[in-house]
Amino acid sequence: MSKAQKSGTETVAKGAASVGFTEEERAAMKEHAQELKTAARRGSRATKAEGEQDVLAKIAEMEDFDRAMAERVHAIVTANAPELMPKLWYGMPAYAKDGAIVCFFQPAKKFKARYATLGFNDPAKLDEGGMWATAFALSELSAEVEARIGELVKKAVS
Repeated sequence: MSKAQKSGTETVAKGAASVGFTEEERAAMKEHAQELKTAARRGSRATKAEGEQDVLAKIAEMEDFDRAMAERVHAIVTANAPELMPKLWYGMPAYAKDGAIVCFFQPAKKFKARYATLGFNDPAKLDEGGMWATAFALSELSAEVEARIGELVKKAVS
């Protein structure tokens, strides 16, 4: 068989190492499964304090750069949107409203990225016309960046 005639199965099998989830993605899915078990165990009695404790414990596990940034992002989010419930989401600090994740902090180290990310999901009301950003790269937290995060979080829950 020539290259052009090979079946799709053979092509996929040959390049199988590049297909599928990365080690980091599989680890995040395992963390999420554990988070779901914990949430089910807590049931409707889950409290904001428990969520905060989980998030702070996860932040404490991070390496220096990510930890410092996550601590500041956590402080900004909780100060600007106290109605959000801190919780873990795929092993990342996240903040939910009515059970839906509004925003999350993804440490750079988690997926071997060169920067951390502040991401927003569908419930975030960041709509601006026909196109808007839902994730922001964070390489440093200057006063200007911190103020922008505060504005985004306020808008997200408005």
